[in-house]
Amino acid sequence: MSNQEKNNKNVSENIKNGAGAVFHSIHKGLEATENAAMNAVDATANAVDNLTDNDNR
Repeated sequence: MSNQEKNNKNVSENIKNGAGAVFHSIHKGLEATENAAMNAVDATANAVDNLTDNDNR
């Protein structure tokens, strides 16, 4: 394999690795957003239960 071929392969691998890191970061951000949203839903449901005394105890 020539030096140029090795350089091309390294560039391709770096692009692939960089894209993977970006997608991983985005995924983690989406998970954090989902968790925050679900916590808000849970808090709202609990507040409604407390106000209406429908907490099924």
